[in-house]
Amino acid sequence: MISDSDMKKIQPKAPSPTPSSAHVHFGVPVPKAIRVKNFSPDEWEYFIEEWATSLKGTYVKVRRFGGAGDSGVDVAGFCTNKGFEDTWDNYQCKRYGNPLRPNEIWVELGKIIYYSHIGEYSPPRKHYFVASLGVGTTLEKLFNKPTELRKKFKENWDGHCKSNITSTKEIELSGEFSSFVDAFDFTIFSSKSHIELIEAHSHTEFHAVRFGGGLPARPNPEAPPAVPVASESRYIRQLLDAYGDHLGAPLHDMSSLSAHSVLERDFLRQRERFYHAEALRNFARDTVPEGTFDELQDEIYHGVVDVTEATHSNGYERMKATVAQASTIALTANPLASVTKSQDRQGICHQLANEDLLEWVMDDD
Repeated sequence: MISDSDMKKIQPKAPSPTPSSAHVHFGVPVPKAIRVKNFSPDEWEYFIEEWATSLKGTYVKVRRFGGAGDSGVDVAGFCTNKGFEDTWDNYQCKRYGNPLRPNEIWVELGKIIYYSHIGEYSPPRKHYFVASLGVGTTLEKLFNKPTELRKKFKENWDGHCKSNITSTKEIELSGEFSSFVDAFDFTIFSSKSHIELIEAHSHTEFHAVRFGGGLPARPNPEAPPAVPVASESRYIRQLLDAYGDHLGAPLHDMSSLSAHSVLERDFLRQRERFYHAEALRNFARDTVPEGTFDELQDEIYHGVVDVTEATHSNGYERMKATVAQASTIALTANPLASVTKSQDRQGICHQLANEDLLEWVMDDD
């Protein structure tokens, strides 16, 4: 008979990390490595496309191949503009319902070695296997024993490679080709772990949208240079025209502001806001998908254009009313909302003025 002493109090361990309000709404976050392993075929494909963009900082050129006739090349990173004729690396992406096993890679090794032998391309410097469920222990051990890997590869040639390298003929492991295999550098074959994939992916603009967790901290924007650069010319001209409209006399250049201290201080503030917005544009290029900042600009435009096109006493008042309106716009839907400051919203107005999408002096004033 079961006694009280046989029973234990139900007492689960406290969640780690300490629960937050987000956990109550969405549950404890699933680790990224587990999420990658559970991606659907389409999600895995998208993830690999996104991850491949992280290679652009390592190589001169990155290209994705696929389908019939890919000659064993999936994602190629070229170290020079000579492409396959010079140093390059190959990333073979595989999605199976199990960790990658030796019998699933023999034909891929065979293609790389055979097509290198016939001069389709120079042998890659490195050949990485990138698998949706990772690489099994047996295969990982083989990658770390290149002599054993070569031996196993030759033993499995007839069963896995001979008839599967090309659909036009069988490839015999004999003669010059056999000698080429014996001389081939099998140390080039290795794998990329999920941790390595996720780390590389974290440096792409797709990471925050794919995995959540918020955007990284923004660096502080640079101070405007004392002498404006050419890319500022149009919005600065618009500002000077707005000040001139307010004063009733044209201002030909920035030096004319020295006699008007209030306007000179305003001018410095507007340039600082423009540089805030430019810094946000640059930040967006590295952290969110392409087009996200353009959508933010468009949202600001539609939030202020009615104010801009309303009747104002002069262009200066129109500009002030517009940037004041921009600072009040709620940007909850855009992925950049959490890192966008009032200065960014106001500075975007000057970006729009730089492209003549907003104008401070209008004919009907």
